[in-house]
Parts: sequence; structure tokens; C-alpha cells
Amino acid sequence: MSVTVRDIAHEAGVSVATVSRALRGLDLVKPETRRHILDVADRMNYIGSSAAAALSTGRTNTIGIVLPSVGRWSFGRMMSGIERELRPSGMDMLVHALGDPSDPHPEPHWQRLASRVDAILVMSVAGGSRDVKGLTRLHVPVAVIGTRAKRATSLLIDDRAGARTATEHLIELGHRRIGLIYGRDHRNPLVLEHPRYLGYVDALHEAGIRSLRLLEVPGNFTVEGGVKAMNQLMALRKPPTAVFAMSDEMAFGAISAMRAAGLRPGWDISLVGFDGHDMAALMDLTTVEQPLEELGAQATRALLRRLADSDTPVQEEVMPTSLVVRGTTRPG
Repeated sequence: MSVTVRDIAHEAGVSVATVSRALRGLDLVKPETRRHILDVADRMNYIGSSAAAALSTGRTNTIGIVLPSVGRWSFGRMMSGIERELRPSGMDMLVHALGDPSDPHPEPHWQRLASRVDAILVMSVAGGSRDVKGLTRLHVPVAVIGTRAKRATSLLIDDRAGARTATEHLIELGHRRIGLIYGRDHRNPLVLEHPRYLGYVDALHEAGIRSLRLLEVPGNFTVEGGVKAMNQLMALRKPPTAVFAMSDEMAFGAISAMRAAGLRPGWDISLVGFDGHDMAALMDLTTVEQPLEELGAQATRALLRRLADSDTPVQEEVMPTSLVVRGTTRPG
């Protein structure tokens, strides 16, 4: 049998109303009485109703985590930072994956989260999208990772600068024909991968190298997509001598494709990834590292501050990236 408020009142020798007020944290109960009631409740293994608590306090003690999907490694790293900060706060996570935007969604995503969370953290969804705009209208604190959004705290890296650094590294090694493995829609200014495309183009143009569409192939941010993209580049009449992949997972696929074709990454075709994946060192991959776990942690801390003090202003922080040079890049 579950322990009720009435059971606690009987054991503690106080009224049901007093127990209810003490468990809800109201100021109408003397501190010593509250401590006594909480001790009794703990001893009796009382588990309160979260729904009732939400009705009485207006809080759900839950932060909504909104992301495109749950399968990508980078999202897992950010979730590690989020969980690390939430653990001592006693708050829970409600994870909501947006899925493919082309799929039908009878109910807008933001309506599904209304009244279910105290704050929302959005990962890698464009700030100007309908989903983010709807979420920022829910009158709860919102933080976004990887982009900027009105009325939301923004935590991001300079994707354009990171991609430019990656491409400049290949140019400095003497490469002039540099391929690009992008995600899905790199030329669309509304998607998050577009700044990385601009960084790639910036570096080429500054070096007097013309960007060529036939050297730009999609990899869908997956290992399998990277394999397919690299095979497409190697099949060209004049393949690139170097490739910039917009994610490490696509770069891993590119390495696999090169090895299957009898080519040596770095010696025959140089390759740079982006993210700082845990497996990058094992694969000897040159990559642009970004502080994914810290992005998640910083965004969570910002939300917790705003929940504690609603007057806390929204903020924007751009965190640094770093190029880690390994064996997949050598002079052309």
C-alpha cells in the first residue's frame, strides 16, 4: 500500500492540512514542524504525486530537451553535460525528438511541451525555424545550442571560423582541389550546416581557389553517408587530393571508403573532420574539436539561473574550437 498524506499526519501527530502545507514548501508551517514532517515522510518512504505538486506549485521540475534525433554522437555528448548539471538540481529531463521535418506532424511540437516543462533546451535546430519560434512563445526560459534565437539564451561555436580553419589547414599543406562532404542542405542559409559551408568557401576564395559544385557531395551526417560521399568523390575523373567533412562520423565513412579502395588516408587523400569525436584519435583523424559537453552544461546552468531568478537576462556565448592535427592530413 502506498503511503498517503493522511498516514503521515497520523504518524506525525499533526493535521492533514499541516502535512500538505509542509510537503508543498509553504511558509505557513514552523521550521521545526516542517523538519519533523519531512523526517516522518522520509522514514515512511512517502512518494508524492508529481501531478499534484505541479498543480500546487506551478512547477513540473522538468526541463524539456528538444533535438532533431537521438542517434547522433554529438547529441549524446551534449546530453552528458546537461545531465551532469541537472543531477544535483533534482530536476528531470523530458526528451523530445523532432524527427524528419518532412514527416506529417498533426500537432505542433511546441504545443506538445506546453505545461509539461519548466524550461526548454534546444539542440541543433535553426533559430529561425517554426519549432524554435513556437517554443520561445511558451513563456518558459529557453536556451538554444548551436544557433541564435530571439528571447533565448544562445550557446554556440563559430562554425564558420572552424570550417575555415579546417580548409586553410589543407590549403597550407599545398592542396588546391579540396572536396566537401556536407550533411543535407549546405547552401540553405536557414540550416545549421550553412556557416560551415561558408567557412569552406571563405578559405578557398581567400587562396584564389574556385569552389566547384561537383566537389560538394552529401553525407547526411552518418558513417554510411560518408562512405557513399567519398566513393562519389573518388569516382570523379579528377578526384580531390583533400576533403573536408562537416562531421567526424562522415569522415569515418570516408576513411572506410578510401581503405576499401586501397588508398591511404593522409597519404593519398588528406581528410579533416569536425566535432572531436571520441573515436577520432583511434582513427588518426585530423579534426576540429568543439566543446560539446560544456555547451550542454553551460546551457543548462543558464536555464537553472533563469528558473531561480526570472529577471536574469538572456545571454549569448560563443565557445572556442581547436584544430587537432593527426595522420589523415599530409602535404599534397
